[in-house]
Amino acid sequence: MHTNDQLGDPHDKLYSDQRRAAYSYVSEAFAEGRYDGIDGDCLAHAALFAAFVELVATYGEDAVAKFAERLPERVKAGEYSLTTKN
Repeated sequence: MHTNDQLGDPHDKLYSDQRRAAYSYVSEAFAEGRYDGIDGDCLAHAALFAAFVELVATYGEDAVAKFAERLPERVKAGEYSLTTKN
């Protein structure tokens, strides 16, 4: 079980490649959902729920809670933005 706020090894090439591929699948699912008329925020909430269910099943509640504690500062730092901050 991981005890830090990094789930998985971001420095492992296979892990990085799989994350990129997974992001492509999720992006495609979002595009399909939007095409079917589902609001982006509904898709995002469902994706977050599914993601946390999977993370808890894989790493356990404590590790995922520790990861989630840093989410506000990471969001504010632009880690989840596709555009750069000015």
